[in-house]
Amino acid sequence: MTKYSKMAVFALFLGLGSLSVSCNSDDDKSTPAELSLYEKLGGFSKVADPNNPSAMIEQGRLSYRSVVDSTITLIVADIVSGANGNLGAHFAPVVGEVLSGNTTNVAVLSKNLTDFFSANTGGGATNTYSGLNMVDAHNPATNPRMGVKSTNANYDKFIGYVGAAAGLNGVTDPTLIGEVVTVLESLRAPIVQE
Repeated sequence: MTKYSKMAVFALFLGLGSLSVSCNSDDDKSTPAELSLYEKLGGFSKVADPNNPSAMIEQGRLSYRSVVDSTITLIVADIVSGANGNLGAHFAPVVGEVLSGNTTNVAVLSKNLTDFFSANTGGGATNTYSGLNMVDAHNPATNPRMGVKSTNANYDKFIGYVGAAAGLNGVTDPTLIGEVVTVLESLRAPIVQE
């Protein structure tokens, strides 16, 4: 994997295999090593939701959602422009809907990914994931929103999108990127099925 791809992985994907680093409940003051990835990405403090300024959102969740949405935008832009090596075959059902004006499933995809990473990297009881497991979510036979199964090359490409999206959202700390890479790599086996 290239240096750029490893930095890209950082973004998100989104500590899942190592899901989170627990905080010591006996200590009110956590050290950085004890913080979960969710906390390192902003944690539980509430901020105005840029998508709905009258609502509040946890900063950690907003960080994930921002990277997820930017990742989706980068993938769709490459598909629409016909960029070499794009992931169009994987997201064909969703992209087809978007091109016809229906963005419902893009919103569902964004919410599911944000829920998944928030819930599994220390987002606490306020963040839950109720979607498909990673094997079923990435298998077209069990998820009609997935066009084809992924290869390692496809997953590397996806990690590149995540890295680029993270950079667009100000996530550049190499230590944090390393934790995100660990999370993304922990998901490779259930996602890569070809």
